[in-house]
Amino acid sequence: MKTLTILILAAIASSCAPTQVQRHAWVTGLKPEKAAYYRKLHANPWPSVNATLKDCNIRNFSIHECEIGGKTYLFAYLEYTGKDFDADMKKMAADPETQRWWKETDPCQAPLADALKAGRIWSDTKELYYLE
Repeated sequence: MKTLTILILAAIASSCAPTQVQRHAWVTGLKPEKAAYYRKLHANPWPSVNATLKDCNIRNFSIHECEIGGKTYLFAYLEYTGKDFDADMKKMAADPETQRWWKETDPCQAPLADALKAGRIWSDTKELYYLE
């Protein structure tokens, strides 16, 4: 009985433990001729895409726009609260509505050279500083 109580308390403690949050950020370009459409899409994102993001343990997701040297760039930030980022990203990529959303958004973006070489749209960034 004592062993069972210890196991139950350990299980409760681990389920109440704070989730380790992973912060991710990426950058890509925005094609000038597609910028208005991209902004319009994100002003009214599809509810099913937002639901999939949440279902894949994504929180505090934002996309920012900035002009540098006459070119427009997008900066994306999110917090991941799940246990297997790669598996959740595969789950998201398999979602038909998310695939349809990406067919709308991807042509608006202008990947940087490193992302193009890797067959991606968004370039990874490296976190240098964080204050909670």
